[in-house]
Amino acid sequence: MSAYPRYSIASQGRQSILRNPTALSTSQQAPALVARINEKKQELENLMVLRDLSADVARHMQELEDKLKTLADGTEAVAMVLSNWQSILRAIAMASTAIPKSKPSDDPFTEPREKPGPCAGFPRNDDGLPMPQTLVRIPIQNAKPQQQPPPQ
Repeated sequence: MSAYPRYSIASQGRQSILRNPTALSTSQQAPALVARINEKKQELENLMVLRDLSADVARHMQELEDKLKTLADGTEAVAMVLSNWQSILRAIAMASTAIPKSKPSDDPFTEPREKPGPCAGFPRNDDGLPMPQTLVRIPIQNAKPQQQPPPQ
């Protein structure tokens, strides 16, 4: 029987070592593990800050992209107006030459008329003097042909 109690004492000692195999070296490794855990925590905090800053940079870049698109659209509109400027000036010149010339004694710009005459189709200003007709430019390059119903 004396062998049995020794075995039980030895097995209890082994079980405590098996349950906690680092019990002997924990006191030696504790400062190193704590330091490593602290390093990892600091690294995690730095990564979280980096993630937040990266999200801010991405948001700012998206806002910049939107502003650049708006700027590009505005630049295209200005370029289109400037490219059409010569045509606009030509149309104004045509409109100003389309005003009918009359005799000095029968000048429609100095004497407003009540009866229909050569300036009957022209709009009049507040003083009743005829003004040139308005020219409207209608683009036909992008116009879609209207489909008429087939004759029956």
